[in-house]
Amino acid sequence: MDELRRPALRARVRFTALYAALFLGSGIGLLALTLLLAGGQSTQAVPGQPDPAGSREIIAGLREQLAGAEEARSRQLLVAAALALLVMAVVSVVMGKAVAGRVLRPLRTITAATRRITADSLHERLAAPGPDDEVKHLADTIDGLLERLETSFAAQRRFIANTSHELRTPLATMRASLDVAVAKPEPSSQAVALADRMRTELDRVDELLEGLLVLARAQHGVLADRVEVSLADLAADALAIRADAIATKGLVLDTAFTGTARTVGSPALLARMVENVIDNAVVHNGNGGWIRVTAGIEPRLVVETGGPVLDPDHVARLAQPFQRLAADRTGFDTGTGLGLSIVAAIAGAHGGRLDLHARPEGGLRVTLVLP
Repeated sequence: MDELRRPALRARVRFTALYAALFLGSGIGLLALTLLLAGGQSTQAVPGQPDPAGSREIIAGLREQLAGAEEARSRQLLVAAALALLVMAVVSVVMGKAVAGRVLRPLRTITAATRRITADSLHERLAAPGPDDEVKHLADTIDGLLERLETSFAAQRRFIANTSHELRTPLATMRASLDVAVAKPEPSSQAVALADRMRTELDRVDELLEGLLVLARAQHGVLADRVEVSLADLAADALAIRADAIATKGLVLDTAFTGTARTVGSPALLARMVENVIDNAVVHNGNGGWIRVTAGIEPRLVVETGGPVLDPDHVARLAQPFQRLAADRTGFDTGTGLGLSIVAAIAGAHGGRLDLHARPEGGLRVTLVLP
């Protein structure tokens, strides 16, 4: 936040200095003109009859008094001018700051509104009020850009959803064809082995398509069924379902559910989010490893796993689709690479976030923070 405020502060300082210099320059010019006009005045003798005897001394004294009065008046005028210049400098800075703030206020409003708009809220618009000037033109241009981005994002999500749906029919046909081929009398062992391998690959494609559908749904913000959900309960259910896999790998499970950790959202999507995090901890874990799951009063779920030290830069990319660290963590490739990207999309759709951190002593810490 401080980094974002510095450019605005620098701009306001520059505008304040500019306006203050203009006001102060105008004041200096006005005072200089006043002093010039005042200094141009002089006292002239009135022509008349020659002075009578003895009056010269009187006139000389009067002239000396007049010169002293002129000098005193000039000093007073200079002091008054200096004081006026000082007051004008202070007033110029204050007025310059006020004018600069007023000029930059619409830009600050546009900047703050634009900063609040994310990929999940592209439907929002600035709709800047005011006269048809350069600032409003800038806001209207940003609104047009947001509209084009919203259209592009919506088209991309529809394409993913429609493609996933359309691919289900040929996959079902391929699966049925395999079943028919294997069901023939006395199929060869090679045919049975090939059919099993094809079924495995088809299951993986089905999983990939299901992941794409969930990802598109989460990114599209489909949250019609919003109810109160406990993250601790979702984590406990996910661990219970995967108890056999945890036992097969000999994983040591440590749970600390010290509170309700409740949030509001789609139960189906939130359950999928927690299941993906638990799946990631189980699948990408070595035999004899450990898993620690923590949930407290705040709607926050932390899942930690042990293992080798991971590259933080690689870990930061795990929330992107089709990013894997399986080779680094367990030595084999598995999954579709969509698990944590789905988690990030669901968390973002609920106004939360996914934090991934490589533990300094090895392993991964996954933190889900929801409102």
